[in-house]
Amino acid sequence: MTEQDGPDADPDGSKDDEPAPNAGEVGGDEPVMTTDEVNADGATEKDGTFLVTAADEGSAVLKDVTDGQVHALSSNPGVERHDAVEGVVASDPPLNVSWRLVEIRERRALSVEESAESPTATTKGIAAERDAGDLTRRPRAGTGEIHVITVPEGTTERAVRDVLDDEEGLLARAARLGVSRVEIRSAPGVVSVRYMP
Repeated sequence: MTEQDGPDADPDGSKDDEPAPNAGEVGGDEPVMTTDEVNADGATEKDGTFLVTAADEGSAVLKDVTDGQVHALSSNPGVERHDAVEGVVASDPPLNVSWRLVEIRERRALSVEESAESPTATTKGIAAERDAGDLTRRPRAGTGEIHVITVPEGTTERAVRDVLDDEEGLLARAARLGVSRVEIRSAPGVVSVRYMP
């Protein structure tokens, strides 16, 4: 699969898929550096953006959306599965095998849904210009990104299922982009993945 970026006109006047002014750049998905520091207690602290992959009353599991490191929390400070959390985790001394969420700067619930709506004319136009298997990323006007996947027409439904099956990957990208919703639209030959506030 190849990946292409760049500006494109919007023939149907749809504002939602209109590229942002810096459409030649892929905005918002650059790797965000996380920082690891050792505090006075000998615990390692890590500042970053995390996806809550599991949660119950007494514990939770967070995955760093930048480097993929998994942090099993020894308690749950009130997060829920599929939350995105920007904050700081610290290891529990003396063994440093479990973690605590010691600071939450932002927390938001994330969701993935398949829409019955068809991709916009702009999205279909992008797909028509690409070869099957190509992935094209475009910034949305405002916040987020649109990924256009060109597929053989007879495999569109299977491609949608494959995209939906990667729920954790979709949610991690949404967390990195600073958005809350992922919407999948499709039409014969095209799958659109929309990362939106």
